[in-house]
Amino acid sequence: MKIRPLEDGVVIKQLEAKEKTAGGIFLPEAAKEKPMIGKVVATGPGKTNDNGTVTKMSVKKGQKVLYSKYMGSEVELDSKKYIILKEADILGIIED
Repeated sequence: MKIRPLEDGVVIKQLEAKEKTAGGIFLPEAAKEKPMIGKVVATGPGKTNDNGTVTKMSVKKGQKVLYSKYMGSEVELDSKKYIILKEADILGIIED
């Protein structure tokens, strides 16, 4: 099953939380903080402006992005968790 977001929606697969600290201490599941970095799984076609034109998306499938911590909606599909948010909630693209 696939998710296809509408307008300027973006589907993100959240990256895994770190297993241990920089000092080598292993973290229990409850202490792990969710990262705000994820991989773009799907994007909508873009937002439709008042004059009827469509503004293209700035992000593409496969890119790593940094997004706002409390934005978007968490959904589960085929036992996998995703976050769906608006393109405006993405803070930046992470370039390797």
